[in-house]
Amino acid sequence: MADPESPTAGDSAAATQTQVDDTAAKLNNLTFKIWPPTQRTRDAVLNRLVETLSSESVLSKRYGTVPKEEASAVAKLIEEEAFSVADASSSTDEDGIEILQVYSKEISKRMLDTVKTRANAASDSAPSGPAEADSNNVETAVKDED
Repeated sequence: MADPESPTAGDSAAATQTQVDDTAAKLNNLTFKIWPPTQRTRDAVLNRLVETLSSESVLSKRYGTVPKEEASAVAKLIEEEAFSVADASSSTDEDGIEILQVYSKEISKRMLDTVKTRANAASDSAPSGPAEADSNNVETAVKDED
């Protein structure tokens, strides 16, 4: 077993300390930039949006699912609009986290608006129920009598 006081052990410890110091200096100079997101990240957001819109979820139970082809087009539009809004609100002084939060909130808001609008349009175009049909018949009958 080597003696910890021997020159080789001291040289090894000094070399290790130098590596640690070099790594720490590199990490101190490292900047981590989260805005704008990479294309890979934006593509992952798109894929998740498509999945959320087109598959069973809490959202779809309330507002219905969107066919995959339509979900893909809608997701692309939602992501692009959210990116534009977030990018326009960014400045070099702002923290990237804040801009990322704007981006995330815009995506959520636009996704919810889309499914609500789609659900409302579907319910507006649905055939009228028997109660509506009866009131229409009564109204027509009254007009015919006049």
